[in-house]
Amino acid sequence: MNTQIFVEGIADQKFIEDYVQYLDLRVKPTIIQTRGWTTISSSTEKGRNLKLQMNRNTAEGGINLIIFDTDLNFIKRQTEINQWKLDCQFELFLFPQNHESSTGALEDLLEQIINPKNQAIFECWEKYEHCLKQHNKGLTTPAKKSKIYCYLETLVGISRSEKDKIKDHQRNFLEPKHWNLESQALNPLKEFLETNLKND
Repeated sequence: MNTQIFVEGIADQKFIEDYVQYLDLRVKPTIIQTRGWTTISSSTEKGRNLKLQMNRNTAEGGINLIIFDTDLNFIKRQTEINQWKLDCQFELFLFPQNHESSTGALEDLLEQIINPKNQAIFECWEKYEHCLKQHNKGLTTPAKKSKIYCYLETLVGISRSEKDKIKDHQRNFLEPKHWNLESQALNPLKEFLETNLKND
């Protein structure tokens, strides 16, 4: 039986790959980048192909999972995707916590699972953001993705090969000096994966 996990981008793909490996589940899913909700729901060639891929997998007895960002409104995004589900079969998880009180994206979850010893890095970042806001000159606060890049950049060496480790596709979420994969913040995702990637 083939299990397919549809995610938004390369950062999501790398995180899910590493976390599934960490959970040591017997099922090794195929993880597919989609570019997000607007792509899979579109009538473009890519959107049609993703739907065909899901339906083909279902017909062959496979399992489809979608793991996307909630963004600004959990209920809205969940409703949109579940309405689209009339044409496909899959189980859905929305980052960060798969709950209506939780909004955001993968980066919000990553903030919650850093190694606690590195919390001072985010405290410095918050001071930096506060300083930008105080200037009141139309300055833009960097995106959450930038925050994660900067977090990792402070922890790796200065060589080019070390700096490459901060890139989405080269991050090592199994590195305990950087990430705490035992964090309670991961419990909803852990339960979702263990339920759907049967370890029997």
